[in-house]
Amino acid sequence: MSQSGNGTSQKQSRRVAVATFVGSAIEWYDFFIYGTAAALVFNKLYFPEASPTSGTLLAFATFATGWLARPIGGVLAGHFGDRLSRKNMLVVTVMGMGLSTVLVGLLPTYATIGVAAPILLVVLRVIQGLAVGGEYGGSVVMALEHAKTGRRGVAASWPQVGVPAGLVLGTGVFYAFATMPEETFLSWGWRIPFLLSFVLVVFGLVIRVKIVESPVFAEAQDRGTVVRIPLVEVVRNHWRRVLLIMVAHIAPNTFFYTFATFVLSYATTQLGFSTGSVLIGVSLAAVVEVITLPMFARLSDRLGRRPVYIAGLAGLALITFPFFWILELRSGWALFGALAIGLGVAHSAVFGTQASFFSELFPTAIRYTGLSMGYQVAGALFGGPLPIIATALITATAGAPWLFAAYMVATAVVSAAAAFLAPETSRLEFKEDRPAGVHAEKVAVES
Repeated sequence: MSQSGNGTSQKQSRRVAVATFVGSAIEWYDFFIYGTAAALVFNKLYFPEASPTSGTLLAFATFATGWLARPIGGVLAGHFGDRLSRKNMLVVTVMGMGLSTVLVGLLPTYATIGVAAPILLVVLRVIQGLAVGGEYGGSVVMALEHAKTGRRGVAASWPQVGVPAGLVLGTGVFYAFATMPEETFLSWGWRIPFLLSFVLVVFGLVIRVKIVESPVFAEAQDRGTVVRIPLVEVVRNHWRRVLLIMVAHIAPNTFFYTFATFVLSYATTQLGFSTGSVLIGVSLAAVVEVITLPMFARLSDRLGRRPVYIAGLAGLALITFPFFWILELRSGWALFGALAIGLGVAHSAVFGTQASFFSELFPTAIRYTGLSMGYQVAGALFGGPLPIIATALITATAGAPWLFAAYMVATAVVSAAAAFLAPETSRLEFKEDRPAGVHAEKVAVES
């Protein structure tokens, strides 16, 4: 049987790619249907006594609580994933996400149980955040560590592909029920996408229990280079890398959730688009990204992580103002075109590259924890609050998007500067013959 560069069979590498893609798609389906419901439903059912604007902000605030929980989930899963097992943590995260999502679909509304309803909604959103916080780092690291040098970008991109795939699945299912009469949709139709998660989670579990542990991690365990408390090692010796990831990830967070979630609220309330047309536009653009993500990841294997990543950020900055100009045309086709260019091309270049780029910055002993910490803290600070920031900036300018557009461009510039300061990692070899506490600066040369 042919072997890849780190000792895992090509067949097993493909199986891991499928397992991480499917599991990631399922988890992000769960995560995104909540974001869609926050934009369309929760303000009416769980915050009915607030004004429309206040209700929307409160609904988006529950969306943000999941982001705040993600760093905690990432660190917890990273701790056990770096010490005990990558594979087992992926099983735990998909179960946690599935259970919390199904319970959201069963949750009584404010009209039934009063203030307990939004409180329980927040609790379930926090559980979702913990689960998805642990999912990202584990799936990326598993896929990366099963691949050979020169193919790690493509391998690590498959969990990334699961993100827009989950978005397609989530918005598609939501669209099917959002076309119901509004009274029926608000009564019970919105619950079905959440309840369907049970079937998807069972499917994801069956796939994930069949994969084997990361060979790179297994080798580290055999050599005794596993770190006792990964978080301490990350904070003590690798904090610069974590900081670089956090800053480099500000823009991808900002743009993705503008294109995938906030546009639902903005286009329907400010521009008069129907909910169905926006959901279709987002879904089609996400399909484009599913196709282009592996292409940009492969390009990063050939040209390097930094040039592809920075080029994608430059593209995002350049299309920001035209994106909102095109939306002002109030055309469904124009909406799709703007989203397809933004999400499927510019964002895809960044998103397809970042999984391998970020995770290669850390040695095996702390890779899960280091990646999760930098990625999820950035999400908590800049991704979760994005709908609130966007709503506040657009409200401050009487519905005009230009102040928010300037904010988006600024995030792209800042993230590009951080990516420029990070080392190139695409040609690094993974070796487990070093002390686990070696500093990141040395690992960048020899890992």
